[in-house]
This record gives sequence, structure tokens and C-alpha cells, in this order.
Amino acid sequence: MNVENGFVDVPVKAGLDLPAEIRKLKEEKNAAILAHYYTVGEIQDLADFVGDSLALARIAETLDNDIIVMCGVHFMGETVKILCPGKKVLVPDLNAGCSLADSCPADEFEKFVRSHPDHTVVSYVNTSAAVKALTDIVVTSGNAMKVVSSLPADEKIIFGPDRNLGNYINSQTGREMLLWRALAMSTNSSRSKRFLNLKKNIRRRRFSFTRNVRSLSGSWPINSARQPCCSNMRSTMMPMNFIVATESGILHEMRRRCPEKTFIPAPPNDSTCACNDCSFMKLNTLEKLYNTLVYEQPEVHVDESIIDEARKPITRMLQLS
Repeated sequence: MNVENGFVDVPVKAGLDLPAEIRKLKEEKNAAILAHYYTVGEIQDLADFVGDSLALARIAETLDNDIIVMCGVHFMGETVKILCPGKKVLVPDLNAGCSLADSCPADEFEKFVRSHPDHTVVSYVNTSAAVKALTDIVVTSGNAMKVVSSLPADEKIIFGPDRNLGNYINSQTGREMLLWRALAMSTNSSRSKRFLNLKKNIRRRRFSFTRNVRSLSGSWPINSARQPCCSNMRSTMMPMNFIVATESGILHEMRRRCPEKTFIPAPPNDSTCACNDCSFMKLNTLEKLYNTLVYEQPEVHVDESIIDEARKPITRMLQLS
């Protein structure tokens, strides 16, 4: 068995019924499969739970399974390990990273934090375990505004690594949070023009457009799509259609939950970060998932001292939100 490449590099027998074999192995090994919304549909269909990164980690805490397989990206496996230190946590491919998490190396972030010792450190959940250990409060896109707003107005705050989200919170609250220096992963003008053209064409076809939002991530698009109607619909008899401006993998779960509605992916980003079609998430395949269960590798390891420190900001977030 070779895991030097970040995954179990063993050929899978041709003609093997992978879904059936994965279900069998899952039962034999008392394993639970967690899948992020952005993984491919065939993995979501096999998962015991599908959700966003923090929700899945919290679900993992409640499970009595011996093995947790996190089909997502590496920092998500670390978050599961932080909350479930006594369980064996596996990921199908250690190469499944996150450009946002990678933009914030722990050693550089530590220097930044230490140069501002009077600041409270608020970090987006898309960070490594080591960065979480340097953090006072972890936030998600869904609760970041609420958590930051709960802090005293004059409290000095470092916010990272999502500069876009930090700028947005500053603009809405009037705060002047100190933002991590990483470049924002922004949508370029070419994509914006194609998005507006798509929206215009949909309206011409008498499709309804939900509403303008700054960003969509996690479970928010699904919860929004499950609403019975849109506030700007001219007629309740019109079909419900959505332009989904986040990673395209989430359309699988949206279509499963709302089969009567139509979901259209927004145009891809031409920039280096094509986050509406995450190549890292697509590193999770049925073949790798099968081998992960067979060989119980690759395993996620987080130093115990980091686990203890990284759990504190997650607990603080749950208390505040």
C-alpha cells in the first residue's frame, strides 16, 4: 500500500460495484461517512450525513462510530479531529486543500497576531488546526456578522483569512477590524458581466430570480431554496428557479431536496481561484473512498496540544451564536 501521494494509491479491481462495497465496508468497520455539499453527487449519495464543514464536525461529535471518513478538504478533517480526538478520522485524499486556508500559514499568522497583542482574533472556519489554535473565536459565513456584532464596539479585532468577508462586516457594522493581509478571492469583471447576462436571459424566459446576495456558502442556499416562494415573484404560479452563485456541487443536494425547482450554476470565475467549481473537492472519488475504508488510510493527525487550543475558539463561537 502506498500513501506517499496523499491517498491510497492502489488500483481498484475493474467491474467492482463500488457503492455496494463501500456500504458493506462501512457496516463492517463501524464507520460513518460525512460529505461536504461540494463533493460530487455520487459521494453525497453514499454519505450518512451531508452538510457544511462545521455542521459535519458537530454531527461527528454525537456519533458512536469508531471511524469517521470526512469527504471534503483537509482542514475539515482536522476540525472533525479537534472535536472528536478519540476517533480515527480519515480523508480520501490529503491533497484536498483549500486556497483560503493555505493563504494563512500558521507561522506567519502567529507573527501577525503577536504584533497586535491587544486584539481579539476572529478566524473564519476555513483555516488549519494550527491557525485555530491561535484564534479566540472561530466563525462561519452564517454567523460571522452575529458573532462580531456581539463583541464590544470598541474591541480591537483581527479578522482572517477571508478578507472579502472581513471587509463586508466592516462596511455593515462600521468597525475597523484589522484584516489579514491575504489577497481576497474576488470575482473578476468578466464573470460579473456573464452573471448579469445570465440573469437577464433568465428573466426574459419568465424565470424568477431569488434575490441579490453578497455571498452564498454552506447550507444557506439550500435553506433559501426550500422557502415556498420568492418575495419578488409576480405570480405564485411561476416556476421557482435559482441562479446558484457558489460551488456547483451544492446543486446536487438542492435538486434532491427541491426536485420541483430549477437550479442554474452561475458562470465560472476566470481567475486563478475557480471556487464555484472546487478542484480540491473533486479529489474525493469513489475509488479513493473505497481504498480509504479498506486500508483505513490516510488518517488525519493533529497534535494534542493544538487540539486543546483549537477547540476553545470553536466552543466560544457556539456560545456566542
